Amino acid sequence: MLFVEIFRFIFVLAGAIAGLEVGHHVGGSHGPIVGMLLSAAIAYVIGGIVGRMLDRGLQQAVFQLRNMPAGEVFAASITATTGLLLGLVIGLPLLVLVHSEIELLVTAAVAWILATLGWRIGAAKGRQVVAAAGLSRILAPRAEPPPDQALLVDASAIMDRFLLVLGRAGLLASGVVVPQFVADQVRTLADGPDPVSSRRARRGLESLEVLRELGVPVHLAPDELPDVDDPTQKVLTMARRLGLRVATCSTPTAAQAGDWDLPFVDLRRLVTDLVPDHPPGERLVIALVKEGRQPRQAIGYLPDGDMVVVNDAIHLVGTERVAVEVLSTRPTNQGLLVFARLAPDQPADRDGPVPSGGATGATGAPGKPGTTGRLTR
Repeated sequence: MLFVEIFRFIFVLAGAIAGLEVGHHVGGSHGPIVGMLLSAAIAYVIGGIVGRMLDRGLQQAVFQLRNMPAGEVFAASITATTGLLLGLVIGLPLLVLVHSEIELLVTAAVAWILATLGWRIGAAKGRQVVAAAGLSRILAPRAEPPPDQALLVDASAIMDRFLLVLGRAGLLASGVVVPQFVADQVRTLADGPDPVSSRRARRGLESLEVLRELGVPVHLAPDELPDVDDPTQKVLTMARRLGLRVATCSTPTAAQAGDWDLPFVDLRRLVTDLVPDHPPGERLVIALVKEGRQPRQAIGYLPDGDMVVVNDAIHLVGTERVAVEVLSTRPTNQGLLVFARLAPDQPADRDGPVPSGGATGATGAPGKPGTTGRLTR
């Protein structure tokens, strides 16, 4: 409320000055007084409304700054201050030449616009701007040396979802190391024109913040390899110097790390190895919930969320317990995709008992309706 009232007071003073100016031009003995009072009253109402809107906007800005890296705030502050000074340099000579109180408000408005523009430029391209000024070292926070068991990640590992999964599972106790040039590369992709890469890069930057909130140490390593241009070779060289394992989702990077005899973790291969194995011929009991994309296909899901596509089963959509036989599986970015067909002894009765061997539901209770699971052979 203090901010709103002070802003309203300033707004009323500006309105009174404007009304007094208008009253002098209108003429008459009471013109300036009437113009000043009327303008002050209008400014009092408008100033309260605008002040409250600005107050809410400032609160939202502070909330967004909590998630903004300190280096970017510093860079944005420099460019915003530059814009403010530029606005004053443009407006003050006009104020001296014109000799009008209105020109003071115009100068303030120009300075405010340029300061806001400078802040936004700094928030978007602040690191490049400050690096051009030779102050890039200020943006690199000091950090303790990472432990030997930390993972040095490249851009592909940051932009994929597997790091966050490992962090939530408590498997990144030693933390991750993000080279400075990798962080810059991901930020550049986040601001790039490609919508897919931009979305994945922004998700990766958000994942790093979530990892920090989960207590996972995230170390930012300075770029000490200006003589190496290739990003993959930079990552591998830094990993060799620091004695760390490389975590990547890139097959070429993993292959090159193997050629260099460097320890590495292929996150995609790790996830594939952890996917439950459903060999051809295995029998499952699932609920068919919707139609598939292809004719006569039906879709069901396993207890862990993996999708099962069943051929020639569209007539059983909505059935809670359907016996199916696995044909093949295929790993995807969303999990394991299982292709199946109806079991040869699938009963014609939709609500009839499931044949052969007693089904085990997702909760482990034999023959419990409304659950999914496997049929024991």
